[in-house]
Amino acid sequence: MEASALQLLPFINTALKQLPVDDSEDPGPRTVPAACFSRILALQPLVRPSVVCLSRSALALLGLSAQEVLRDPLGPEYLSGSRRIPGSEPAAHCYCGHQFGLFAGQLGDGAAMYLGEVESGTHGNWEVQLKGAGVTPFSRDGDGRKVLRSSIREFLCSEAMAALGIPTTRAASLVTSDLLVSRDPLNSGRRIPERCSVVLRLAPSFIRFGSFEIFMGKDDFSGLQGPSAGRHDICAQLLDYVIENFYPGIQQAHSKRRDRNMAFFKEVMVRTAKLVAQWQCVGFCHGVLNTDNMSILGLTLDYGPFGFMDRFDPDFICNASDKRGRYSYQAQPSVCRWNLARLAEALGSELNVAEAGATLDDFMPTYEAFYLAIMRKKLGLVRKEETEDCELISDLLRVMHNTGADFTNTFRLLSRVPLPDDGDSETATVGPVVDLILEQCASIEELKVVNQPTVEDCIFLVFRELAMILSMAQTDPVLFCMVADKRDAAQQLERLGRLKELMETDGDELKKKHRNDWIHWIHRYRRRLAKECDVTNDLQLIKEARLSVMNSNNPRVVLRNYIAQNAIQAAEQGDFTEVNRVLRVLEQPFSDEFGLEPLDGPSASTLGYDRKPPAWAQRICIT
Repeated sequence: MEASALQLLPFINTALKQLPVDDSEDPGPRTVPAACFSRILALQPLVRPSVVCLSRSALALLGLSAQEVLRDPLGPEYLSGSRRIPGSEPAAHCYCGHQFGLFAGQLGDGAAMYLGEVESGTHGNWEVQLKGAGVTPFSRDGDGRKVLRSSIREFLCSEAMAALGIPTTRAASLVTSDLLVSRDPLNSGRRIPERCSVVLRLAPSFIRFGSFEIFMGKDDFSGLQGPSAGRHDICAQLLDYVIENFYPGIQQAHSKRRDRNMAFFKEVMVRTAKLVAQWQCVGFCHGVLNTDNMSILGLTLDYGPFGFMDRFDPDFICNASDKRGRYSYQAQPSVCRWNLARLAEALGSELNVAEAGATLDDFMPTYEAFYLAIMRKKLGLVRKEETEDCELISDLLRVMHNTGADFTNTFRLLSRVPLPDDGDSETATVGPVVDLILEQCASIEELKVVNQPTVEDCIFLVFRELAMILSMAQTDPVLFCMVADKRDAAQQLERLGRLKELMETDGDELKKKHRNDWIHWIHRYRRRLAKECDVTNDLQLIKEARLSVMNSNNPRVVLRNYIAQNAIQAAEQGDFTEVNRVLRVLEQPFSDEFGLEPLDGPSASTLGYDRKPPAWAQRICIT
């Protein structure tokens, strides 16, 4: 019988050849010292696995076609970890991590199984993983399985991010099965049976910041240490592996080890700064930015409780488990810098301490430069750079926040703001686009809901008590600082002030105010656009270039939670039509040809993918 395309994949398995591997035959969860990987000797087959979705572009990175995969009678078994693909060497990667700011000791691939690296010609080498294939030495108390809803979210978002041009791991296939596991999806104490599913993930490497934390000594606060604490020889070996294989230019450019390592750390800093700038500019929130979820290559890694913002809110939290907002939207840049500092600590003597500190100091300016450059493109400001641009952008975000504007749709609509034209009537000209933007803004009822105080202490407070805190902040700041969590209290007081203003305003008055705010900002925006026209007299050329840049930097469609939820609900009933349909739309996020049609089916929304989310979307809880 002729071998299938999956059976002929050219595995080279570089990591296992160049890094220490634990060959223990103990199948259970355990501490794994002195090793970067641990072999998985026994596979854990699924019950009747079935391929339900494929990404053609991700499969192509391995030299595979969807037709080849679907024709292979053993395809579902290979892609679910139920049968070993010839040439693969199943293993699990060992890493540690700081989770929500605390060192957690050994973590590792508790639900992911390394198969090896595939040599793919012009596409380079790709590490292949199966996520959800069963217990590994790092599963701790878990079963190593992933369920359908989380697998669908990771599959769709991996491919959505790739189509947006944001560095990411990829997802090539989604397999489900008849094997059920018990889960508590809302952390409510109510467990339900859910269907086991597996995602085939690809990346040049899944090495992460936490990979270097396995060498950390005893942490003063948690009392935990890495499983390979003090093994500086293995740390150096892992660093050599990463730089030689994934940063060859740096390897070739430096003859001195310390210089090479510093150049590597600086490049990781730059890639991380650029990545988080790209996240911020599409309204993406990762949700769990622990050091074990930070790629050493600057990729978006591990899609857990992620979320794309609907209504713009700098305090947006996509993870319902993140009660303190450590990983909120606006906190992401500073958290990434904090994680880089933990990486520098883990590398220790491999870096020059003073130079590493200077590199960390460069992070925020580097991030801000990337962010500003992308934001200029989103606003079509491509011919000139003006000092006023920062203020223009911050004022736009302030208006969006105050009016509850939809992040994605508002930026897309700004391309309709007309260029200045002599003799036109400002208000009449911008009126139509303002009307469209206002349709994407929150109602007064929605704004009242989102401005309710949310800190746990506020459950026991009434507005009178909050007003007393406000009075304290104004009359006795020292006492206020002693008794209040400044960041949380400031946020809640700001919300209280906005809520008070909303309670004293009727709907018509608020709409008028919001309309005036938008008209005022758009007038400023058009004055800035006029400076773009100073470069040339060819207004048609400017219009075409501006429209092209804006529409290729402002997606029309992103993976909103309600879109994913509709697909998940249909899939849980055995219908994967919506999952595949959403994938096709997300693969062309900037296109005007997709996303307009209403969803079909009994559980579907009546809105298209590019519309303001329905009210029920606010109730979706991701943990």
